[in-house]
Amino acid sequence: MPISPPRPALPADIFDAGNLCGQLDNGKTVPVLKAAIAHAASHLDDSFRRGDNIRDLVHLRSSFIDALLQLLWQRHPWPSTDIALIAVGGYGRGELHPYSDVDLLILLPDDCAVRCHDATEQFITLLWDLNLNIGHSVRTLAECVEAATADITVATNLMESRILAGPAARYAALMAATGSEQLWPSRDFFRAKWDEQIERHRKFGNTEYNLEPNVKSSPGGLRDIQMIGWVAKRHFGAHHLEELLERGFLSREEMNLLLNGQDFLWRVRYGLHLVAGREEDRLLFDHQRTLAKMFGYEDDTNRLGVERFMQVYYRWALQLGELNEVLMQHFDEAILRACEPENVMVLNPRFRVRNSYIEVTNDKVFDKTPSALLEIFLLTAQNEQISGIRAATIRLIHDYLHLIDDDFRNDPRNTRLFMELLRSPGQLTPQLRR
Repeated sequence: MPISPPRPALPADIFDAGNLCGQLDNGKTVPVLKAAIAHAASHLDDSFRRGDNIRDLVHLRSSFIDALLQLLWQRHPWPSTDIALIAVGGYGRGELHPYSDVDLLILLPDDCAVRCHDATEQFITLLWDLNLNIGHSVRTLAECVEAATADITVATNLMESRILAGPAARYAALMAATGSEQLWPSRDFFRAKWDEQIERHRKFGNTEYNLEPNVKSSPGGLRDIQMIGWVAKRHFGAHHLEELLERGFLSREEMNLLLNGQDFLWRVRYGLHLVAGREEDRLLFDHQRTLAKMFGYEDDTNRLGVERFMQVYYRWALQLGELNEVLMQHFDEAILRACEPENVMVLNPRFRVRNSYIEVTNDKVFDKTPSALLEIFLLTAQNEQISGIRAATIRLIHDYLHLIDDDFRNDPRNTRLFMELLRSPGQLTPQLRR
């Protein structure tokens, strides 16, 4: 599910189909195509260095590859008109960075596997000869269903797909056969993707503050943003974030945070690719210094430019990681726990537990009793039956964080609550992290 506005039109100075076809008709296919690719890349990279809109650049690169592949597809001697070329994964979302993989599915009719073999091999070989980072699969509809049933990653890639060439009816049949009505219903999909995210976060120490973070996969990275889109599309059939806004699962402020955070991470990732000269998502120390200079972070008497750059990065990662946690909790309540019988246990006048998640008894709790901002974590640490904090209450905590000032910190009651939290027999580490 794209979280950005519609893609901009591809300008002629990046791709001129008529001129390119004329050059191809004169022979020397590979050199002509390589020159066209280099021209487009140079145009986009120069625009990046000038500070042009990163969303436009990421989408324009995808649009250029679309146009190039469609032209080559039309000129290729296919033995059948019933073959479809489909963009999947990140490319299916219409997002490409300088060295991102161009993930493709060539969808064959059931009776074409043998007689289409040579033509398919020649087409993919041409793309490799152009030094495009092609990731491809060649499957029939039945093989797609089998692969998607066995592998949640395949199902996710197909869910984000777009048809580039070939019969629309064949693509529609693929979507119908691999949709949530047929396989990976939203409950199973969400549980599998959440487990996948938990394992991914574990590999990075469950923290946004890795010294050399991965822009794509670390907590608070691009995968956390994509996760929100995947679940929303599978469960709600949503195609844009605005639909989550309308359903009340996302506030306007949260949507802006997602969009602006993605823009920042996209700029970092785009710059990383240029600096490394290949696909690279790790913010290695040397790359951090180079990017800090590229983005205008200069040394001053107090801090190095690279320190200032990384502080901004960590601030974005922390905000995006927190928002991912809130929305995953929200999805958990709406998807996994939607059919559970309601079980409410009142803890005190301020808090109750609903189906193992703690929540406030009313929206004015933190306003009337600021110390409740600490109390909620103490109660969660002391009660093993509490699995977490309800999403609406997490949002409320964020709204009242401004109450934590010097007076709050010096209040003896809050000091006592914090010391009690430190003496809690279990769940201390998760509560301190929260």
